[in-house]
Amino acid sequence: MLFDHCAVCQKCCNVDEGYSPLEITLTASEKKRLGSVCIDRRCEHLGNKGCELGDDKPFGCKLYPLSYNPSEKSFFFDADCPLMDEYFAQLKKTGSEAHTHLSQAQAQITELHKKSSGYLKRNFQVDVEFFDLRPIP
Repeated sequence: MLFDHCAVCQKCCNVDEGYSPLEITLTASEKKRLGSVCIDRRCEHLGNKGCELGDDKPFGCKLYPLSYNPSEKSFFFDADCPLMDEYFAQLKKTGSEAHTHLSQAQAQITELHKKSSGYLKRNFQVDVEFFDLRPIP
């Protein structure tokens, strides 16, 4: 399965030495629940089998390896994620993990456009600074 690789790789939940910490952008409800999530070197919520927050992880983490530009209403992919080629291949198949991931992200983003467009802008600004973003074909 596509995202099973994430628990092994864990690259997105670690910051290489010499780089600035990654402050995860949180929605208002996520801030109430989590306070803040900052990856200085290794995310405090990362366990041996991946994220220990499960379904409660922040939307920005659920969205990864995607990034969303609210101004252009377009998605990007972090080229440093080793799943990029497989993700793009799966997008062509309805019902695949990648297709489902993108569909769920689109639904949540529709809600966030209504409730918190500022969050979407802040999240994309962080993504642009931190990730090597490539347009989704």
